[in-house]
This record gives sequence, structure tokens and C-alpha cells, in this order.
Amino acid sequence: MEAIKTKNLKRTYRTRVKKEGLGASFRALVKPEWLEIEAVKGIDLNVEQGDIVAFIGPNGAGKSTFIKMLCGILHPTSGEVSVLGMSPVRERKKLAMQIGTVFGQKSQLWLHLPALDSFTLLAAIYEVSDADRRRRIGELTELFELGEFLSIPVRRLSLGQRIRCEVAASLLHDPQLLFLDEPTIGLDVVVKQAIREHIQRRNKERGTTVFLTSHDPADIEQLCHRAVVIDHGSLVLDTPVDELRRDYLGEKLVEVSFSTAQEIPMIEGVTQHIAGRVLKTTLTVDTAICQIGYVMERLSALGNVLDITINDPPMEDIIAAIFQRSAG
Repeated sequence: MEAIKTKNLKRTYRTRVKKEGLGASFRALVKPEWLEIEAVKGIDLNVEQGDIVAFIGPNGAGKSTFIKMLCGILHPTSGEVSVLGMSPVRERKKLAMQIGTVFGQKSQLWLHLPALDSFTLLAAIYEVSDADRRRRIGELTELFELGEFLSIPVRRLSLGQRIRCEVAASLLHDPQLLFLDEPTIGLDVVVKQAIREHIQRRNKERGTTVFLTSHDPADIEQLCHRAVVIDHGSLVLDTPVDELRRDYLGEKLVEVSFSTAQEIPMIEGVTQHIAGRVLKTTLTVDTAICQIGYVMERLSALGNVLDITINDPPMEDIIAAIFQRSAG
């Protein structure tokens, strides 16, 4: 069975047209004019059970609207949608028992309560037995290192701490399908990796389907089997992540600083952003031409390196490259 299936799925919003001037404003009150905006423009998408899909696009592309239709929060204007064999429109409550969600800045936790109290309430809502609740909270607390702040009101937690609790809360009822919107935002490298490893383990051991949005290319590279890109409500690209990695994720950014001004030697496949002698610079490395390890060796051999960090290009740059190639 397909976990997600949409056919010509559309969502149109109506917004009132604002008029300038007192007379125009009065006429608009008496006889308002409306503008229709297509947030999602007839998307066809099939996701098999057990898949991990990256759903990416620029801000305003229609990602959140599409996901909210899959969850039953919004009703489609037209088209068909099925999630876990159910209609999100007609069977929203039944579907909610089988999915877990993390929606960025929209918390499912009670802000004035400690996270532990929210976990207990959510477990009751999802009809999780007391024994399973205690076991799962214990496992998730250890996995995401929640023990030190489980008793602190959620409103007093940092963004990273809250996101860790949000992800844990989404897993309490052992869902078949996870919708994750920026699950690693604000987290340090160690916790990011813990979340990725747990998602991978759940997918491998339990066949959990994951529908992920993220601005961290490492989330997509390490977790996802497939990438779906949308823009202005339309599907732009649907490709295996291996192909996305080959075509668009092949660059790394190397930031290096020196104790004294240093001229960096020319290396094939490496672009230096600032020419001449520098105390600090950023290099773009095309890993299809030159391996990161070789670049590190060449830089270390200079003898006066203070610090080196390796990063992925911003997701916005990757998406821009996808659009440019699609337009070409």
C-alpha cells in the first residue's frame, strides 16, 4: 500500500483586494473584490510505505499547505488525496492516530507545562498504555538527552531543547508515518546526528515512512532516499537522492583561518573566494574533482592553520541551482 497518494491536488486561497483611498475603501466594503491564489497547483505524488522523502523548495513554495492537506488540517480545493489508505478529509481523527508531526515553530507541547506533563497528556490522547508510555518516554529521554530539562516549563526551553522534545513527542504513539518540518533546526551536531540515526533506525526496523522538509543538506543526504522539489505550488523535480547528490550536492565549503597571512596554492576543483594572501577565507570544493581529504592535507601542510571547518552550501543555493537547470 502507498503511504501517500495525491492526484491533481490543488489548494486555492481567496484574499480580499485592498483599495487605496477613502472612496475606494468604502466601495470595497460594500462590494469587495477577491483575488484567488493557487498555493498548490495540481500535484501528483506517490510515496511508498517505508520510504524517506525530502520535500524541499523555497519559502512560499506551497510546502506547508501541501503537508497540511496530507494531515487533514486543510481541505483540498480539488483533486484526490490518500494517506495510509485513508482520506484526510473524511477520516482525520483515525489518521491522526497513525501519523506523527513536527511543524517548525508550531508546538504540540503545552508551553506552560513541563515537557514530561505534555508527554503524559499526549500519551493519553493517543491511547498509549501506561507501561508503553513509561517505556517509550524512558527510551526517548535517553536518546535525545532530555533528562536535565524534562521538568522545566516548555516556554523556558531554548529552541534546540524544544525541538528535541517536539521530535520525542511525535514518536510517543509509534506512528506509521512521520511528517517532519525542520527537525534539526537549532540543534548541535551531536543531537542532530542522534535524531538522524533514530529516524534511520525506525525506518529500517519498523518500516516507518518519513516525509521531511529541511534546509540542512546533511539531513537530506544522510536520511532520504528521494527528493521532491516544488516551487510556486508546482512540482519541479522528483529524483533519487543519489542523483541529487551527484548533480547538486557535490560541493563543500571549507572555511580556513591562519595565524599569519597566507597564500593558498592552486588546487584543481577548488575555488578560492578571495585572491592573494589572507588570514581567513572560504574555499568551494567540487568533490567530484577533488576529495576533501586532499584539500585538508594541502592546507595543513602550510603549517600555520588555526582552524578549519567544512560546511554544506546553503539549501537556498542548491534549490537555486535546481531551478536554473530546470529552466535551462
